[in-house]
Amino acid sequence: MILSIALSAVAPIVTYNTLVDDHGWSEASALLASGAWPVLDTAVMVAWRRKLDEFAIIALVFLVITAVVSLVGAQSAQALLVKDSAVTGLFGLLCLATLLAPRPLMFYFGRKFGTDGTPAGVAYYNDLWRFEGFRNTQRRMTLVWGVVYLIEAAVRIVLSYILDTSTMVTLSPFMIYGTLGGLSLWTVRFVKHAKAEGEKRAAEAAAAAQAAGSAA
Repeated sequence: MILSIALSAVAPIVTYNTLVDDHGWSEASALLASGAWPVLDTAVMVAWRRKLDEFAIIALVFLVITAVVSLVGAQSAQALLVKDSAVTGLFGLLCLATLLAPRPLMFYFGRKFGTDGTPAGVAYYNDLWRFEGFRNTQRRMTLVWGVVYLIEAAVRIVLSYILDTSTMVTLSPFMIYGTLGGLSLWTVRFVKHAKAEGEKRAAEAAAAAQAAGSAA
């Protein structure tokens, strides 16, 4: 996480300000150059894990999307900031689109962070899908993540037209990581609450079954 923040937040800001203030680069050129750091962050992540799991694949997909979006259309600083914001909006759309798939995107996120990665742990997590409460929890989390990221992208696009480029270069990473942090915190609390509710319902069902058996 520290490495990702350094490469995706700190390094782009320093690079942009250095190129514009000290070397006279245009804002658009400096933005494109500073975008190389998140690319390096993705490469390091893939090399570190030494395998293409769901997260590495998603990161690579969005790396390609970012590159394509950045190279298409106008190349002004404002346009590049809008395009950068559109990428997180596309992630939000991806979350919502997976609600139509057999399993939503947050199911795979949960399997990555909610298990120890062993075959037994993964198999246990996959088996939870047969419970309606678990399925509803995964879909609700995916819905929230999708909607929040669409809102975050819309806000950043609006701010790109209101604020100057230097301010947006500094503000944008904080919005990205702030949104991610807020969603992660909400997700942890939501999962704990859903788990507690599930255990409560299971205990009530077991008690009711035991009472029915005793009466019989």
